Amino acid sequence: MSGHRIPAGIVNAREADAKFSLVRHRPAPDLRPFVDHHWVLRWDLSGRPPHEQVVLPNLAVNVTFFRDAAGAFGPGKRPFRYVVEGTDHGIGVRFRPGAFRAFLTGPVTMISGGSVPLTDLFPGTGPVMESVRNATDDFEMVLAAEELLLAKHPVLTTAARTAIEAVETISAEPAITRVGELSRRTGLSRRSLQRLFAEHVGTAPKWAIQVYRLNEAAARIAAEERPDYAELATELGYSDQAHFIRDFRSVTGWVPTEYARLNRVQEQESRREKFPGGRQV
Repeated sequence: MSGHRIPAGIVNAREADAKFSLVRHRPAPDLRPFVDHHWVLRWDLSGRPPHEQVVLPNLAVNVTFFRDAAGAFGPGKRPFRYVVEGTDHGIGVRFRPGAFRAFLTGPVTMISGGSVPLTDLFPGTGPVMESVRNATDDFEMVLAAEELLLAKHPVLTTAARTAIEAVETISAEPAITRVGELSRRTGLSRRSLQRLFAEHVGTAPKWAIQVYRLNEAAARIAAEERPDYAELATELGYSDQAHFIRDFRSVTGWVPTEYARLNRVQEQESRREKFPGGRQV
């Protein structure tokens, strides 16, 4: 499928750009059925205040290799918050929604809204973390992470492929706003979708649809100077603005006007930091 919506969910990306660098890398061929991409984070805030980065909920499982965050983080219903301070770097692996079941001994719901330490999932984590810590370039980190993952000899089952395809259907078709529509589109009953998503995605199909709709709304609100909330609600398939506002808050933690104001204020603060004394270009 083409035209997939992949929620990035980085709150105030403009400010984030001033605090850290984020580079994405394509996975090795053997991992592409499982992994969307690797992401490498580097920052140098020496002599500067710590920065708390907020990331909106999405459906991906992320396996991370950082000094203070080494584990598999499941899909959650609340924004994820991470503090960067000092000088450091690390790598994360973003899995395709539905594909991480091959690395677990149980359903993905076992890590929904939480995390599992790397040492609980992968043998030989210590040397890999050491390789990441001592890496001088992105390639060394990617290679270390991929060797650890491939050592599990993961197999993508038929059920996992079906789950991945169901999520990609949501991703590619914004018109799907109800579970009934997803059921008709995939040919799976509502009950089958519920079981499939619990086992392989870690969320209910209704929540999966909401995540894509409302991450899209958040991106629009952050990008537009004067968002038209009523028009946006209609475009996303909501019959009334109040329902849209409730759902947006349930996913992001803010109502749309608060989210817009947050992004504008942080953007202004980021500009002031880049151009002290009020000078802007």
